[in-house]
Amino acid sequence: MQDNRACRRWGLGWGVLVALIGCALQVVAAPGRSEASDRVQAWTTTLDLSQRLEPSLVSWGASSTDKNSVVTGATGRLIEVDRRQRFQAILGMGGSLDHSTCSNLFRVPAETREAAIRRLMHPEHGIGMNLMRLCIGTSDFAGEDWYSYSDLPPGQTDPELAHFSIERDRAYILPCAKEVLRQNPKALFFASPWSPPGWMKTTGSMIGGELKREWYAVYALYFVKFLQAYEREGIPVYAVTVQNEPGVDRALEKDPKWYYPSCRWTGEQERDFIRDHLGPALKRAGLKTRIWCYDHNYNEQTKGDSPGLPYPRTILSDPKAARFVGGVGFHHYEGEPSGMSLFHREFPKIPLHLSEGSVFGIYGAADLMERLRHWSSSYNAWVMILDEKGRPNNGPFPATHAILKLHSDTLRMEELFEFYSYGHFMKFIRRGAVQIGVSAGSKELRHIAFENPDRSLVFVIVNLGTDREPIHVSDRGRAFGTVVAPKSVVTFQWSK
Repeated sequence: MQDNRACRRWGLGWGVLVALIGCALQVVAAPGRSEASDRVQAWTTTLDLSQRLEPSLVSWGASSTDKNSVVTGATGRLIEVDRRQRFQAILGMGGSLDHSTCSNLFRVPAETREAAIRRLMHPEHGIGMNLMRLCIGTSDFAGEDWYSYSDLPPGQTDPELAHFSIERDRAYILPCAKEVLRQNPKALFFASPWSPPGWMKTTGSMIGGELKREWYAVYALYFVKFLQAYEREGIPVYAVTVQNEPGVDRALEKDPKWYYPSCRWTGEQERDFIRDHLGPALKRAGLKTRIWCYDHNYNEQTKGDSPGLPYPRTILSDPKAARFVGGVGFHHYEGEPSGMSLFHREFPKIPLHLSEGSVFGIYGAADLMERLRHWSSSYNAWVMILDEKGRPNNGPFPATHAILKLHSDTLRMEELFEFYSYGHFMKFIRRGAVQIGVSAGSKELRHIAFENPDRSLVFVIVNLGTDREPIHVSDRGRAFGTVVAPKSVVTFQWSK
């Protein structure tokens, strides 16, 4: 196998990278079906990045019940895949086109920006992100003044939304979204607001407070105008959430450093808004955009400013509101992933989505599996690119880590471990894949399996330990054996 280590590191400099782009992209390009139709394809990433989605092939052994099988009498854990057990279908996985990420992309030359988005989005020559989150206005992660699409001087209102404009998104949000679709035409977008325009709120500001009921109908029109404006730009939006983290009201904070766009909603308020305003407004406009309710943590009981499961339960318990709801968004900052399983048992027909929540390091890969194990149909990391100082970030939450790191002095993009770790899931688990049964993991070994729409099987395993771990994987009477490197993520894929 050709040694690609010299061209796998973006540290060569971006001029060299662009010149050698074909070489660099071999790292994540999968072997063709003809090369491995009767063998198992494998890709390995180690925490120290000595291997980065390194491809290899594994041979099938005899039947797992055969006395000569690689499994029988061998050391190591036997892991059995059961395609008869079927769970949720996957909509997609990806990251966010937040203002910090997109503004960093516009700090670098155009060819560098294109290459970075290609590495994130392209199904073959990148890690295949295919579900991206947009911000309706700005979030707390931005390097500029926070804005909505209808900002007015104090005391003024705009009931007809005559001043509505997405013009500020043209600086870098819209160009990045268009490049995303160029690199992956099958990518989907969902969008979330951090705050309505300040003039609609009890605070008169984007910082905290609540949406006044007198503006519910106008705020529903605000969503319609946003969706129509983005569609005119060639960016259809698959789903919207009503409010990012609706339990949060930063106007209540005594220290102004905690001020950032936010708006508090109760479950009853969001229920009424969806049922009586947003749902009907989307329908009247002929928009097929889904509504994902809640968009906050999966704690089972209310805790502090995290409303937990009682909030979406209130919305979906109302049949008239529920008919407009196409999913529930969850974050992972409070509670355990098991909260999603509990909610699934109560509302088994509603798709669940991990709409925000980055994971880091080798334990992060195992954490991502746990989100998927508990019925999440999607996964979205939050903030994809920061510089070496964790900037830009006007919000109060310090961050020094993302998926890519921009080095300000050289404008070099560094692929962090998380880039490759996410790739082990996003590149191989296709839209429409179904999670299937697999035998229990252990303290050190965590794993999960999916059947893709073409019936190929994807098996991802994480070794959290410091020792090499022999494993044997059985599927429909066939089995293969291999050794999983310490502190590593390995994806296996084989045909039906």
